[in-house]
Amino acid sequence: MKTIVVIALLALIALFVIAQYNRLVRLNITVDEAWAQIEVQLKRRADLIPNLVETVKGYAKHEQSTFDAVVAARAKATSANTIGEVAAADGAVTSALRGLLAVAEAYPDLKASANFLSLQEELSTTENKVSFARQFYNDNVRSLNQAVKTIPTSFFAGLAKVSARAFYEIENAADRDVPNVKF
Repeated sequence: MKTIVVIALLALIALFVIAQYNRLVRLNITVDEAWAQIEVQLKRRADLIPNLVETVKGYAKHEQSTFDAVVAARAKATSANTIGEVAAADGAVTSALRGLLAVAEAYPDLKASANFLSLQEELSTTENKVSFARQFYNDNVRSLNQAVKTIPTSFFAGLAKVSARAFYEIENAADRDVPNVKF
């Protein structure tokens, strides 16, 4: 009888450990998935930028410094690796796009161009998706970090090779705003 109780107790402990381990692994995978979504949306935005720049260039040839800033910000964004680098590059792209869109304001023919209007709509949609992906990532990081830092799951974080993750934060407060794409 005593042996059955000990075996049952050990089985319950084993099930508890497995459940905590699996929870941490699932949370970690969810954060990885959320990060991948941010990268997908930032890549989509980076792919739109050359088309937008070329469209605006046709109307505003003398705004070369603005175009160069957008292209440089895009290049930096596509080579960023860490969460901090990506966030900083994302902010730089947002600022550069604001400058490009401000240039576009001065050209009524450009604002009426079907190609420009289509790109503007795609950019707006993409910015919304980027914003959602950032929030989704940070929500999942919060859940993972809570699990890693609270008892009882904190005891199993090392076993699961899971640690707290950094939140996606943009350093410059002005870069947190979505570019203004109203025309």
